[in-house]
Amino acid sequence: MNGRIFGTFVATALAVAGLAQAQAQTRVQAQAQAQPPAQPPAAPQVPPPAGQELSALARLDPRASGIEDLAPEAAPGQTSGRAPGKVPERGAGQGAISLRLALSQPVPFRVFMLDDPPRLVMDFREVAFDGIDPAAIDRSAHVTALRWGAFHPGWSRLVAELDAPYVVASAWQETAPTRINVSLVPSDAAGLAAAARAHDSEATAGPWALPAPAVIPAPHPRQDGSRPLRVLIDPGHGGLDPGAEAGGLSEAPLVLAFALQLRDLLIRAGMDVQMTRAEDVFVPLDTRVSVARAWGADLMLSVHADAIAEGEAHGATVYLLGAAAAAAGHTAEELAARHDRDDLLAGVDLDGHDDEVAGVLMDLARAETGPRSDRLAQALAARLKAAGLRMHRHPVQRADFTVLKAPDIPSVLLELGFLSSQEDRARLADPAWRERMAQAVLGALDDWGAADAAEARLLRQ
Repeated sequence: MNGRIFGTFVATALAVAGLAQAQAQTRVQAQAQAQPPAQPPAAPQVPPPAGQELSALARLDPRASGIEDLAPEAAPGQTSGRAPGKVPERGAGQGAISLRLALSQPVPFRVFMLDDPPRLVMDFREVAFDGIDPAAIDRSAHVTALRWGAFHPGWSRLVAELDAPYVVASAWQETAPTRINVSLVPSDAAGLAAAARAHDSEATAGPWALPAPAVIPAPHPRQDGSRPLRVLIDPGHGGLDPGAEAGGLSEAPLVLAFALQLRDLLIRAGMDVQMTRAEDVFVPLDTRVSVARAWGADLMLSVHADAIAEGEAHGATVYLLGAAAAAAGHTAEELAARHDRDDLLAGVDLDGHDDEVAGVLMDLARAETGPRSDRLAQALAARLKAAGLRMHRHPVQRADFTVLKAPDIPSVLLELGFLSSQEDRARLADPAWRERMAQAVLGALDDWGAADAAEARLLRQ
């Protein structure tokens, strides 16, 4: 279809829409003069499509609409004559294709072709297709797929994928009743490509222009020491989720108190600090990760103090994302499972969170982030040991904690101790011990931040 024909389609559609409105107004006036006043019947209430705040949309009548194959050399309106419901083999007896859309009212529209693969595209202002199955009108053997729906605000679109090159022979809108008719005729690859190029020259101006592209912020750059380190502290649990409980103590308020103390220390040292919660409120696990990513954190430090029901465990532990090693026993797996179960009990739906494709993409991102997280965990373990703080016999472990799953942010979970251990409970309640722990964490973040920045600068050279 050349640019002149394309422009004629658009101008005709706009003119027909205006003419139909004038004709409708004349008919109403004539009826008002010929009939005595009467109580008008109640108009049927048709709800608008979901997610749209529009009125007076044109609606498709599928019973009077259809896409059909015309017999080769057939006159307009003459179909292939096959028995109802029988679909011929695709590509057999290639002839013209007739499309008709019965609408509740006239609308401006445009028709154009695209190639690779061959497609008929129709834009409308605006037709409601909601609730209608495209298969209800597709009776063509040469239409391999048909879809429609909202295009962008105020516009809807229909796309018919074809099994061979076609071009538009004619397109028009009639008004009594309203129906859009399009006729496609077979072409070749060159003809279809020319029709697609004609559309390209018309598509970027006037009412058919696409909206401006959304502004997407640039990815958060890796820190290189040129600005303060951005630390996201994540105190575990909170609100209706108290976390572990033992000896009259609850995990949520204990780790919050430590996190606030650590926050103040890091800020005084010149770091930028944000927290997932700074009061006793519940924050879902996925939201905690989202907070870190939205803020552009350089690292995420989740703080916990769990308990185990069986066995004995004490001392601080640093966790990385990954499968628990056999040497660490089942403790890591149990703790990770309980954190997810806490979200379920708080009313968070965890279904659909593990998508296979997304998982592959995140694994690729973690190829860089993973080693950085490993170095952060080792820096924490080294500083805690140097400060004489009691650590678990396996000081660095792996577990499938949800809060460690940010693919682009180095993340670790620091288990301050175990509330199931009387010794650890005494340490967690001691302000002097908490100060030593906070100082050790500050030292580890300083060490890691300097080494990570040096690596970033080296990679950029």
